[in-house]
Amino acid sequence: MAGPAELSLIICTYRRPAAVAALLEALRGQTRLPDEILVVDASPGGETEALMRSLASLRGLRYEKPPPEHRGLTRQRNYGVARASGEVIAFLDDDAVPAPSYCEQLLACFARHPGAVGVGGYVEGVAWRSAGEGKPPLSAYRFAGWERREDLRWRLRRILGLAPALPPGWMPPCGHGRPAGFLPPDGEDHPVESVLGCAMAWRRRVFESLRFSPYFEGYGLYEDLDFCIRAARLGPVLLCTRARLRHEHAPAGRPGAFRYGVMVVRNGWFVWRRRWPRPGFADRARWWATTLVLAGCRLASGAGGRQAALLEALGRLWAVPGMLLRPPREDRP
Repeated sequence: MAGPAELSLIICTYRRPAAVAALLEALRGQTRLPDEILVVDASPGGETEALMRSLASLRGLRYEKPPPEHRGLTRQRNYGVARASGEVIAFLDDDAVPAPSYCEQLLACFARHPGAVGVGGYVEGVAWRSAGEGKPPLSAYRFAGWERREDLRWRLRRILGLAPALPPGWMPPCGHGRPAGFLPPDGEDHPVESVLGCAMAWRRRVFESLRFSPYFEGYGLYEDLDFCIRAARLGPVLLCTRARLRHEHAPAGRPGAFRYGVMVVRNGWFVWRRRWPRPGFADRARWWATTLVLAGCRLASGAGGRQAALLEALGRLWAVPGMLLRPPREDRP
């Protein structure tokens, strides 16, 4: 590679060689290839490494096998950042499949907004349509002339007065905001406070003062949200709805459902208090109420015969007394 890289892409992976293969194949078809692609692999076996050898012709591809102390999603991200040379450092989950113009659109968004520190990609999969077009979906969610069907948990939160007042991509003082994925595919660049970790990019200068927090062990969960709310203090963050991709949610490498439920509550609390360190009584009450309502929704799903949903609900409920007795801290995951 001649000269400094403009775009470095980091792919952190764990036990997903087939997903990585699909992602790298999608990268071959990009209208604008990354200048370097770093695959940071924490898998115990050698399948992903063997795959890299078979794809050696992909421009800029490098394989990194971090030592044990640098394994786990946040540590792998930091390991990759330390070895990337691009002025823009992007991340894709190993089970993401970007559209052909994905990288080109990311860089174009940065060019349109020279002051922006971060840009997120847009995950496809939800059916949106123009509001008022035909029969409206049951309990539709509407945003700026677009609408989509809203699932039961969001309808219930609206009925109970627990739906966030801020637009998607912003965390309210009571936590539990709508993610940026609730913005429509309108071709616009939307100002947000957070983007999805499966598809985000940052200017190199962000990493001069920030790293992904080692509080989040192993799988992570909300480590992207934690990083985003800290990075957003440095400058504007945007969701680029032209930079599109699919997120396949590969099952391999994920924690068990019970542990995942515990992480939802503990990690969610940690990030909420990182963003709002001194919430008022009403916001604290709303956070706990929403946490219990969401646990109840998963419990109801589990009662219908979905064992994973039941275990996740039990994990969420198990985490509650522990939160009251021993809340998370940066030095105590």
